[in-house]
Amino acid sequence: MPVDAPLYPVNLIVAGRRCLVVGGGAIAARKVEGLLDCGAVVHVVASRVGHELRSRADESPELTYEQRPYRAGEVAGYRLAMAATDDGAVNAQVSADGEAVGIWVNSADDPAHCSFTLPSVTRRGPISVAVSTGGHSPALAAWLRDTVQAWLGPEFEVAVRLLSEERDAIRDAGRSTEGLAWRQALESDMLDLIRAGQVQQAKERLQACLSSSSV
Repeated sequence: MPVDAPLYPVNLIVAGRRCLVVGGGAIAARKVEGLLDCGAVVHVVASRVGHELRSRADESPELTYEQRPYRAGEVAGYRLAMAATDDGAVNAQVSADGEAVGIWVNSADDPAHCSFTLPSVTRRGPISVAVSTGGHSPALAAWLRDTVQAWLGPEFEVAVRLLSEERDAIRDAGRSTEGLAWRQALESDMLDLIRAGQVQQAKERLQACLSSSSV
């Protein structure tokens, strides 16, 4: 069933943190890959660990696994857990164990046993855009993600670098970055200049917009 309550969006920093995935099939492998992509230290527990996960563990020191049934309560000690087995009772047990000890749990395709859900995500360098429908329509979420992905060209990766560098320079000068015309800069021809390969001119346009708003 979908989630009707408003969802509170966050970006979790899982790099270097221990995460548990219960399940060893294709769905579990996708959950594992998403966590590894973000630098998590992942442990998999499953009655049967598939070839995809075994091969991935051979490649990544951040991924370990045990081929055995899930043990009640073992979510304790992890920062978050994901249940991705084909046994609803096991997934429910992982969810209940997480609730008991305050560990966030996602149960694949089972919002009723989730304390967090996973949106459809597209990334461009440090930029990430997440789309969620609260489980009402994963197909729509995926379509919106792909639409954004097609629009989010490489110029945005350059733009975020320029914005970040300028923000750091303003802070280093002891000035506040609040109230400056960041939006005006983005709505100028800054992105068009980047698309045309004129990155220095784009940087100058950014600086001009910010300077005009600081006087």
